[in-house]
Amino acid sequence: MRNVSEIIEQYLKQIILQSPSGVIEIQRNELADKFQCVPSQINYVLGTRFTLEKGYVVESKRGGGGYIRIQRVQLSTQGLLLDHVLRSIKEEMDQTAAEGLIYQLEEGGFLSPREAKLIKAAVSREVLVLKLPLRDVIRANMLRAMLISLLGHKGG
Repeated sequence: MRNVSEIIEQYLKQIILQSPSGVIEIQRNELADKFQCVPSQINYVLGTRFTLEKGYVVESKRGGGGYIRIQRVQLSTQGLLLDHVLRSIKEEMDQTAAEGLIYQLEEGGFLSPREAKLIKAAVSREVLVLKLPLRDVIRANMLRAMLISLLGHKGG
């Protein structure tokens, strides 16, 4: 059985998909009531599953009429995609950020599930058995090279 966080994540992704603009606005308390959970559970889902690395921008407005706006970042053209990849991969990249970027590219259809698995395996800390920060520098360089090579050969 799926846990509450997974159910909330799937619900939000579904309504984002149904939104013509790819943007939704929700009330944290209403969503918590709908799933019979505390508002901090909603915060947890948003903070861990709707990150920029995973392709989402989350804005929060507090107060009486407060809301949370979730927007799916669309990478529609090859130029935008490569620009996003290059901006996302800094000089160093930890494993969590790398996996988030790979997830975003796979979910967007820019990487096949097989390509995503191979890249994740190649940049994992179990393979890059080096001390920090060298491990994160090598991970960033490998990820950049692999993604530019793969994404540069696909139509955008």
